Amino acid sequence: MRKRTLTLGISAIFLIVIFIWAFFEIATGLNGTEIRSFDNQIISFVQGKISDRLTSIMLVITFFGSVKGVATITFLVILLLFFSRHRLLCLFLVITIGIGAGVFNRILKLYFKRERPDIHPIIQENGFSFPSGHSMGSMILYGSLGYILVKLAKHNWSKIFGLLVGLIIIFVVGLSRIYLGVHYPSDVVGGYIAGAFWLLICISIFEIVEKWHKRRKRI
Repeated sequence: MRKRTLTLGISAIFLIVIFIWAFFEIATGLNGTEIRSFDNQIISFVQGKISDRLTSIMLVITFFGSVKGVATITFLVILLLFFSRHRLLCLFLVITIGIGAGVFNRILKLYFKRERPDIHPIIQENGFSFPSGHSMGSMILYGSLGYILVKLAKHNWSKIFGLLVGLIIIFVVGLSRIYLGVHYPSDVVGGYIAGAFWLLICISIFEIVEKWHKRRKRI
């Protein structure tokens, strides 16, 4: 058991270092030719598919990463966890999403102060662009739900299915932000990385707190 815990701890630290490195590689190259070329190629491809029907779909999808969407889903899940007596997971969800998708994202945006893309905006958004709040919020929310599902679900097929659905939602939310013309692809990738970093930090802390809580109950 201790060996497994040590292995997981080392893996978590390794991933955290990778996330920090990857995020700052993107952040420090936002005005560089490589990032601009990456952004322009993806924007041209994605926005080349614009149609009225697809726009309607993207507007629905982007809601699932919006403040209202994330807050609504979080509230409903917290109610389910609370009444099923998973109070510690309730606290995990509140802190992880409240601080990560809210405060942490706002701090990063204010620090980097990247203006939104001047391309073909289908909708209007205020505030700075990097990292994408929708992408970061969806990574934190649906990543947290995936973690909770793995802990609580009894069948492996339901865990795998839930994780796949979560990954698809995370991807299409980020894609919708590029399609709607309110974010550069590098904003979306930066949001994913920052969200994954925060999620891993919160999961690691929760695992420690949960083990301490279980030991305390045995005494």
